[in-house]
Amino acid sequence: MTAQSRESTARGGRATTESRQPTAASSHRTPPVHTPPGDVPLEAALLALADPVRQTLVRELAGAADWERSCGSFDVPVTKATLSRHFAVLREAGLLEQRDAGPKRLNRLRRTEFDERFPGLLALVLRTAESEDTGDTGDTGDKA
Repeated sequence: MTAQSRESTARGGRATTESRQPTAASSHRTPPVHTPPGDVPLEAALLALADPVRQTLVRELAGAADWERSCGSFDVPVTKATLSRHFAVLREAGLLEQRDAGPKRLNRLRRTEFDERFPGLLALVLRTAESEDTGDTGDTGDKA
């Protein structure tokens, strides 16, 4: 007997498998909501790209084919709930599109659409993140 049916029985109701088992339709996730990049203010785009974990997600998506990476395939030092929030922030900033494929949620970086709205911003963030990874600060050592 499930906890739901025990609770129902305790209140005097009859526990039935028919009313207590989740159906395929009720257990499926709600599809993600995507913000069109044209509706995103600059502040939201900058905030989304400012976080190091989100920069990692964007950088890894930039190096992958569309719809190749599922949410669980990223190796980042956060909990699943926090990772989910990071994906939501990227969706709200118009950077990320997601779709469900069975039990997985697949991701696509909306590079073209985002670049139309904020030309050069994504390239700058990706270049900056790459420089930080290699230890290259872009400084030639010349003093002016």
